[in-house]
Amino acid sequence: MMKSPTILAVGGVYIERRGRLAGAFVPAASSPGTMREEVGGAVFNALRGAVRRGVSGSLLSVRGGDILADTVSRAIAAAGIADLSVVFLDRTTPSNTTLFDGDGALIAGLADMALYDLALAKQIRRAKVREAISTADAVLCDANLPPMALERLVTLAAGKPVFALAVSPSKAARLTLVLEFLAMAFMNRHEAGALTGADVDADERGIVDGLRRAGLKSGVVTAAGDGPVLGFDEADAFLILPPKKVADGAADALAGATVAALLRGLTLRTALRDGVAAAMLAVESATFTSAIFAEALAFVPEARDLA
Repeated sequence: MMKSPTILAVGGVYIERRGRLAGAFVPAASSPGTMREEVGGAVFNALRGAVRRGVSGSLLSVRGGDILADTVSRAIAAAGIADLSVVFLDRTTPSNTTLFDGDGALIAGLADMALYDLALAKQIRRAKVREAISTADAVLCDANLPPMALERLVTLAAGKPVFALAVSPSKAARLTLVLEFLAMAFMNRHEAGALTGADVDADERGIVDGLRRAGLKSGVVTAAGDGPVLGFDEADAFLILPPKKVADGAADALAGATVAALLRGLTLRTALRDGVAAAMLAVESATFTSAIFAEALAFVPEARDLA
């Protein structure tokens, strides 16, 4: 039996809270609504997606010594991921809280993630992490890492593919110093704009050219709603029109499945179809069988060349 590829993921794993009002937003007043809480984070979501597609994964992050840390730990174990994370007993576990009105428009967000800037760079210097990098087939990271940590990570991973997730427009700029060392970066149009200075409504060719000029050899850019997914490498650029919307954690699942397919030796065109299928299923269910995945993949159209 062929050995499954192994990935070391480094980045943010935190509590994701999403609140939605039942009606209109009234400032400075309590409003009825619902709050959903789950374990999230770009690198965790992506690695979980890769593991579902046959990859063996381990994860390095940091969390606090509170009860939320137990929730994070259980989610990592349930995903079949080896946990290399460090617990800081005197800190709180990072979280991201967003509040939406009754129509789904964002009202406010609060990201309590200072622990990543404080501690992640130091953790990458651990001998255990260097050993994990040396035995992995690839490294997956997100822009929750501060710039110093990203630079050290790509240095330690020299000779191995490093895949990165941009996370948000404000954090995407952290990737600027390491773009040329990445095997691939995953982002949406807003994050691509933060890396290139291009307008979010720029045409696909302009996005590709801008990212290439910035030093990125290969990338995937998702669009809002049901817009096309853009893929490119040094020789090719193409679009895939997803049958269903790709957003939020679904875009992370797309990244994980795409990376898993690339590590199995598939071309980016073929691998990204796997990613789109995984993103479709991520919206519908937390788990899926190989047969269900094959059915979803059959609905994903072939890539078409970028004009």
